[in-house]
Amino acid sequence: MLVLRREVAMANSVTDKPPSHAGNYSEMELQNQRLESDRNIPDPSMKGKINRLLWHGGSVGDAWFSAASNQVAQVLLTLPTSFAQLGYGSGVAFQVFYGIVGCWACYMISWLYMEYRIRKEREGHNFKNHIIQWFEVLDGLLGSRWKWVGLTFNCTYCLFGAVIQLIACASNTFLINDHINKREWTYIFGAVSMLTIFIPSFKNYRIWSFFGLIMITYTAWYMTIASIIYGQTSGVTHNGPVSRVLYFTGATNILYTFGSHAVTVEIMHAMYKPSKFKYVFLLATLYVFTLTIPSAVAVYWAFGDTLLTHANALSLLPRSAARDVAVVLMLIHQFITVGFAVTPLYIMWEKMLGVHRSSRAWVVRALCRAPVMVPIWFFAIAFPFFGPINSMVGALLVTFTVYIIPCVAHMAFYRSAASRQSSVEKPPRFLPSWTAVYGGNIVLCVWILVVGLGFGGWASVTNFIKQIETFGIFAECYQCPVKSVHSVANVSYHT
Repeated sequence: MLVLRREVAMANSVTDKPPSHAGNYSEMELQNQRLESDRNIPDPSMKGKINRLLWHGGSVGDAWFSAASNQVAQVLLTLPTSFAQLGYGSGVAFQVFYGIVGCWACYMISWLYMEYRIRKEREGHNFKNHIIQWFEVLDGLLGSRWKWVGLTFNCTYCLFGAVIQLIACASNTFLINDHINKREWTYIFGAVSMLTIFIPSFKNYRIWSFFGLIMITYTAWYMTIASIIYGQTSGVTHNGPVSRVLYFTGATNILYTFGSHAVTVEIMHAMYKPSKFKYVFLLATLYVFTLTIPSAVAVYWAFGDTLLTHANALSLLPRSAARDVAVVLMLIHQFITVGFAVTPLYIMWEKMLGVHRSSRAWVVRALCRAPVMVPIWFFAIAFPFFGPINSMVGALLVTFTVYIIPCVAHMAFYRSAASRQSSVEKPPRFLPSWTAVYGGNIVLCVWILVVGLGFGGWASVTNFIKQIETFGIFAECYQCPVKSVHSVANVSYHT
């Protein structure tokens, strides 16, 4: 922890009093491009050209692919179940509402990041060998107490975000190969996920983000088209919502869906023009709507209340070559998303060990990251509850990490007239006053506290405990067919 404090201290020395002029985007972005030019001198060889094409990202397009690809992964397969819990109307309404709320909270994060970075660079700092993270922004603008709050929630959320993707890898692979149970698949994918230690930062996810989004797009539209072609199952019913627990569990899963901006700062720092990220994230969310809403509506229409006992929507679609392709592509995308979730943890761990700014060989730094995967592996094996764990993480971690803390931090930093006067960003046109911005933040925080944390926390924790009581910790094969399980027989998923 002492090393982490030194790392943060090297990046943070912003005083409580804001400077008379905090700077502007253009000078910061020009400096950023100069640093990148100095660090990445073009290699004229074919190898250098291929590296630049596939490996070295940083453009607005790269950021859009990363934001969109990271925002929807395995949760795509659980959203039809959320519709079964909520019904059509509430399902669509919550998706649109939490998509908008997520964009606003991301805007608050990006606003504070730009404030912090421009202030630091005007003081003579550069970040050539340092990746800024959210807890450092909080420390630099609001002090150490805020840093530790942000660090605690962000670390825990990213850890369980990776856990969820690892669980999903095992769940999906079991659909095409059930000769190995889900727990054993989790052992395998936990080991394979160690390869993510060799990806330095989000700047190096260019090719992965691009293909990841293509993969998730194929899977989403396969679910939509296949559900329409196969039609409704015999005797299908659509009774949702059927209980308060199910209703708020489904709503919290959607809250989790649009809470992917825990890695906002890392993605912004990888950009040549980070001031554009607020638009990037909005466009990414709009694209995600085209994947999540049609697929959830179509699958719920086809299978109805059967989804209440099947957290993975792909398990209900008849096996075919097209479905197997969707499963494989989703599996690869989930592996990529494990990297998205765990990369901020790797960077934090480097800072704790004092190797983040080190000039040592990259392989040495990569090997230092390996222990981070151990607790992720453990929790994925211990709590393999595909679906219910999404809602619990959404209620207990996403609510604070990416909604409440950014909005409250924004209000706290700009509470003085001097801070508002020197702000690098001004209130948007649709909320043209600081009073309106504060009002929006207050409404968002109250809603998330009452509905997301309050009702959502009660429902998701209740449901999670029921899964533990039913299947036990370290379940061998969660929600597998009866023939594949020795101790569980036809147990309902959300009852």
